[in-house]
Amino acid sequence: MIKKLDKKESVQILSNNYIGYLAFISQDSPYIVPITYYYDKDNITTISYSGMGHKIEAMRKNDAVSMIVDEIESLSNWKSVLIQGRFEELTGTDARYLLHEFSEGVKKIIRRKEKKSPQFIDEFSSKISSENIPIVYRIKIDEITGKQRDS
Repeated sequence: MIKKLDKKESVQILSNNYIGYLAFISQDSPYIVPITYYYDKDNITTISYSGMGHKIEAMRKNDAVSMIVDEIESLSNWKSVLIQGRFEELTGTDARYLLHEFSEGVKKIIRRKEKKSPQFIDEFSSKISSENIPIVYRIKIDEITGKQRDS
């Protein structure tokens, strides 16, 4: 049976995970890419970062994005959350502060769920070389919905 999740259940799934699939539009075509994120419950946003490239260029041109996060145990036992929102690029002290929040938050989730202790951001997210400064961004969530199937 498939049922709708209430907002609290949907936020819990978003809060307890750190891998999502980000959807954006580039040159009139949809793209979906996996990302590492952290849910910032105080500001109702997700925080992430990336090197400069196709995804960032596309979101700068069209800030409307979606992201899905799921927990799949089997074909008949899963939960899925969809967020819709707006891309916002961060700079300066805000970017540094939120990159730190992202790093600490993701490490906490990994320690709790996977019983691992990553020390550095590159142990759980895309490597950023010293020549490339990461672009820190957040998704301001406009809507969150979720569904669940259990047998």
